Amino acid sequence: MEESQLHIPEGWEGRELGSLYLEKRKSKFKVSDATNYGGIPFYTSGDAVLEHNQIQTDGENIFLATGGLANVKFYNGKVAYSTDTYVIVGKENISTQFLYFKILDQLYYINTNYFQGSGLKHLQKKDFKKHLFALPKSEIEQTSIASILSKTDRAIASTEALIAKYSKIKTGLMQDLLTKGIDENGNIRTEETHGFTEENGFKYPKEWELTTIEKCIINIEQGWSPNCESDPASTNEWGILKTTAVTWNGYDANENKKMPIALTPKYQYEVKNGDVLVTRAGPNSRVGVVSYVQQTRDKIIFSDKIYRLIPQKKLLNKYLALALSSQFTQRHLSNFKTGMAESQTNISQKIVLALNILLPSPEEQKQIIETLDKVEENLKIYGIELSKLISIKTGLMQDLLTGKVRVKI
Repeated sequence: MEESQLHIPEGWEGRELGSLYLEKRKSKFKVSDATNYGGIPFYTSGDAVLEHNQIQTDGENIFLATGGLANVKFYNGKVAYSTDTYVIVGKENISTQFLYFKILDQLYYINTNYFQGSGLKHLQKKDFKKHLFALPKSEIEQTSIASILSKTDRAIASTEALIAKYSKIKTGLMQDLLTKGIDENGNIRTEETHGFTEENGFKYPKEWELTTIEKCIINIEQGWSPNCESDPASTNEWGILKTTAVTWNGYDANENKKMPIALTPKYQYEVKNGDVLVTRAGPNSRVGVVSYVQQTRDKIIFSDKIYRLIPQKKLLNKYLALALSSQFTQRHLSNFKTGMAESQTNISQKIVLALNILLPSPEEQKQIIETLDKVEENLKIYGIELSKLISIKTGLMQDLLTGKVRVKI
């Protein structure tokens, strides 16, 4: 990057990156040397931060991947790091944390231009060091910028922790509700307080029924897949769902392929609100995935790699989607998938119809749905908050790290 390309505000300067930092000693630890105990963060070229029982350095440090893809992390404290990690710290009058945010802001450029190699790409340190940065001459201004951005990072981390917490709560609650249910007092049943029946190795509340999908649905439908264009359909065009539209995190109508105008739509396969969709064919991890269609757009048809299940009145649509997603049913399903696990797997209608399902009364199904919906609502709220915080951080980095917006010092 030429200096002429840099916008250098008043009070800032253009410097080569290599003139801004000192290198820490190369580590002798391999990634495989992670102890997974000891409480010392262990940084590697990968995304995950592992654990070690030995301290290699202390204080503020920047950790850069040297192989694969550009990756940068910052930590202030006692740490260890692997031999494939490039560790640097700001020189005198250079804020290490500010330097981290500058590198993070340039990470795509660094990955594209300074990671080279015919096989596994590696960081070309000589080129990396010549990269030009614009930065405040004042360390106080650098530190102030870093402080603002780090506060946003802490808010993001806190929100991510809440999302992880509620995700765990939802997983555990779902397991309990779909195998034990809710009693007349609004509590989850236990074997100590309620009667349970054991049948074919399954324990379930005596008020429930152990049955099969075949006995509680009206129909199972397989969709239609004509030759389609690769682009998605616009809102006024007909589209065919890809299997990626059906995910554990919900239904996405935008994952579709545009249907040729010359084809007449098969309206009987149009997706409707309240539908229960199950993937039929694809890679093993993508088969048997279930989505409840909370809301969809018009003119979307599900493909022949997707089933739609239409339940009887005694089985609520959303409860059916939850039951099919449960560990109870998914473990049963995994025993019957056919085909090559890593390439193409299939589940026939016969397999789906034979799946076991634990069936409470419609009233209890509704209670279970409402209880899980409350947790899901919290996850949505925190998800929206996280998106806002990430957007705020992006805007702040664009403004503060370029000097477009100056901080008071």
